Amino acid sequence: MKKIILSLIAAIMLVPTTVKADEGMWFLMFIERLNHRDMQKMGLQLTAEEIYSINNHSLKDAIVQFNGGCTAEIISKDGLVLTNHHCGYDAIAELSTAEKNYLKNGYWAADKKGELKPSSLYVRFFVRMDDCSKRILSVVNDAMSEAEREKAINQEIAKIEKENNEGGKYVVSVKSFFQGNEYYYFVYQDYKDVRLVGTPPESLGKFGGDTDNWEWPRQTADFSMFRVYADKDGNPAEYSENNVPLQPKHYLPVNINGVKENDFAMILGYPGRTNRWMPASGIDQNVKFAYPAWVEGAKTGMDQMKKYMDMGDDLRLIYASKYASTANYWKNRQGMIDALTKFQTAKTKAAQEEKFNAWANKPENKEKYGTVVETINNYYKMTNEKSRHDNYMMQLFRTSGLFGVCRGLGKPLDVYTKAGEAQRKEMAPKLQEAVKEMFKELYIPAEKDILAAQLQLYVTKAGYALAPYAKKIGDENANDFSAYISKAIDASIFGSEEKINAFLNNPSQDALDNDELYKLVNDLFTHYSAKSPELAKAQNDFGASYRKLVEGLRVSGIGTIKYPDANSTLRLTYGKVRSLPADKRNPVSINNYTTLSSQVAKYKKDDAEFDLPTKVLDMEKSKDYGRYADKDGSLHLNFLTDNDITGGNSGSPVLNGKGELIGLAFDGNIEAMAGDVIFDSNLQRTINVDIRYVLWVIEKFSNAKHIVDEMTLVAPPTPKVAPKKAVKKKVVTKKKVKA
Repeated sequence: MKKIILSLIAAIMLVPTTVKADEGMWFLMFIERLNHRDMQKMGLQLTAEEIYSINNHSLKDAIVQFNGGCTAEIISKDGLVLTNHHCGYDAIAELSTAEKNYLKNGYWAADKKGELKPSSLYVRFFVRMDDCSKRILSVVNDAMSEAEREKAINQEIAKIEKENNEGGKYVVSVKSFFQGNEYYYFVYQDYKDVRLVGTPPESLGKFGGDTDNWEWPRQTADFSMFRVYADKDGNPAEYSENNVPLQPKHYLPVNINGVKENDFAMILGYPGRTNRWMPASGIDQNVKFAYPAWVEGAKTGMDQMKKYMDMGDDLRLIYASKYASTANYWKNRQGMIDALTKFQTAKTKAAQEEKFNAWANKPENKEKYGTVVETINNYYKMTNEKSRHDNYMMQLFRTSGLFGVCRGLGKPLDVYTKAGEAQRKEMAPKLQEAVKEMFKELYIPAEKDILAAQLQLYVTKAGYALAPYAKKIGDENANDFSAYISKAIDASIFGSEEKINAFLNNPSQDALDNDELYKLVNDLFTHYSAKSPELAKAQNDFGASYRKLVEGLRVSGIGTIKYPDANSTLRLTYGKVRSLPADKRNPVSINNYTTLSSQVAKYKKDDAEFDLPTKVLDMEKSKDYGRYADKDGSLHLNFLTDNDITGGNSGSPVLNGKGELIGLAFDGNIEAMAGDVIFDSNLQRTINVDIRYVLWVIEKFSNAKHIVDEMTLVAPPTPKVAPKKAVKKKVVTKKKVKA
C-alpha cells in the first residue's frame, strides 16, 4: 500500500493488503495510488487532485498548522480561521485581564477593527512535499556510528532545505519516517499576523473540564476563531495596521445538514506523535516506570497551581494555560497506563518480536538482524530506572516557571556580564523585553511552592542517581525544601523582573556564579543531560537496532503497519460517523452524538467545570435552535467518528465526501488511549464538535451573525411547495318561490 523506496521491499509493499480504511495517517501525495478507491467506496466524491495539488488550489490549501501544536482550517474568503478553544487558549488568556476576561466571558469582535493581536501567534500553510530518501540514505553506511550517521544526514538536510526555501520565502523541513528508513521534505509558508476574532465563554468552550476530558459522552463548544492577515499583495508580513485579511487559495464551505451513523468522514491535520513501532520492552518501560512518574509529577505541579488560581481571576489567568496543558497530559498518561495494561499491548508486541527474532536468526538474515531484539531489550533494561528519574525531573522543569527563567536567561546574562560596554548596550533592550514576557506568567509565592513541592517529590521518589546539589540540600533539610527555596528565590538575581533589570545595570560575574537558585537549576539540568560512556554506547546500539527492527518487520511482512508514524506532518485519515456501545449517561438512541439537553442535564450552578450561562438554559428550555436544529428537533453538540487521530489533530476539520466542513475534531476517547501505540478498530473514536453547534453559539447565543455571514453555508434544500389549485366557488342560486 505505501510507496517504498527501498528496492528490496518494493514488490512486497505493492501487494494489496486488508488494512482497515479507518486506520492510518496517510501522506496526501500518495492518496490517489493508496487510498482513493477505498475512500470512494465509503462516500468520497472528490478526486485525488482536489485533495492534494501542487499546481491548483485544493483542500490542503485550507488546512494550516496552528501555532506549531494544533491544526486549524480556513473557512472564509477573508482568511477566517477555525480551531479548538483549547488550541487558542494561550492566546485568549494572554489577551485577557481581570477587567476584560475574554477567557471567562467570551469575546466576539464587532468588526475587523475589533480583532485582537496576541504577541506571538502564527499559522503554517503546506505548499508541497517530496521524497528525498534516496539522496539522504546515499550519504550514510552501516559502518557509521549513530552520531556519525546523524551528522552526515543533518549536513545533507541543510542542503535540501536551502535549495527549496527560495531565499527564505518558505520554511523547509526534512523529516525521518519508519525510524530513519525513509525521508521526505516539506515546504511551508508561515503567516505571523493572526488575530483573535472570537471565542465562546469558558463555561461552553471548556464545559466538563478535567472530569470529562478524554471521556464520552461530551458536550463542549471546543472552538475559537482567528483571522490571518497579510500585506496588500497577500504575502506574510509582521503585524501592521495596514495589513489586510488574507485571500486564501481555498477555503472550506460549511455544511449544516447534519450527520448520521455511517456517513463518510475525512480529517486532514497535523498529528503530533505516534509510536506504533515501539518495541514491547519500551511499552513496559512507559507503563511501569516513565508514565507513573509523569502522572505524579504533573499532579504535584497542578495542585500547587490550583491553590493560587482559586484565589482570584488575576492569578488564574497567569496559570490557566500551563495548568490546562499539564492537566491534559496528566490524564492522557494515566489513560495510557490503564489502556496499555488492560489490553496487554506489550504482550502483543512481544509475540510479534518473537516471530521477527525467529526470522532474523535465519542464516540469510542473521548477520544484519540477529541481535536486534536482544540489543533493544538490553537498552530498556538498562534505562528503566533512569526513565522514572527523568520523568520526575521533566515535570519539575515543565511546571516551574522560575526554572525556565534561570535556564532561559542564565547563559545570556553570563555572556552579558563578560561583554564590553557597546555589546551590553545592544543586548540590554532585548534582555529586558524577554524578562518582561517571562514574568507575565509568574507569581513568586506560587513559584516557591511549585519548586519546593517538585524538589521534595524528586528527591524522595526519583531513585536512580539524584542530582548531587539537590540531594545535598534535601539531606540538610529533611527533604523539606520550603524554607530553602523561599530564601533562595528572595535572594536570587532571577527572583523578580526588578532584580534582573538591576543586575543588567550593574552586572557581576561573582553574583551570578554564586546565586543559589541558579546553582540549583544548573545542577538539575546538568545531571539530567549527563551521559556516561556506557549509556552513550547503549543509545548508539539501540538507535541502529530500532531502525533495523522496523526495516526488518517491513521486509519480512511480519509488521502489518503500512503508514508512517505521526510526526507533525500533514496527514489524512478517513472513516465513518460511528457510535460507541450504548451509554446510560447519553440519552440518545444511537450513541454517536450528544444534545444541548444532555449538556443541561449535567449543569451544576457555580461549578468550575459544569456551570452554564443562564441564556443557554433559557434557550434550551424554549428550544431556540433556529436553523441549526437537527431533523429530530434537538441541537446536536458533539459527535463520534472512527478516524485515526492523535495530539496535534486538535482543531482539525471533519469533512464530508464533498470536502465540506461538518465538524471540528478535539479529542479521543479514554477506552482507546493506547491508540498512540496500537490501533484498536473496535474502540478508537474521534470526538468532534458538530459544526451546527459552533454556528449556533456564534449566531444565536453570541449574537455575532456577521461572522457566520462570512462563511459559505451549505444548507438543506428548501422544500418545494406545490402551488395551491384555484378553488372554484360554487354558485348557489335561490329558487323562486311562487306567491
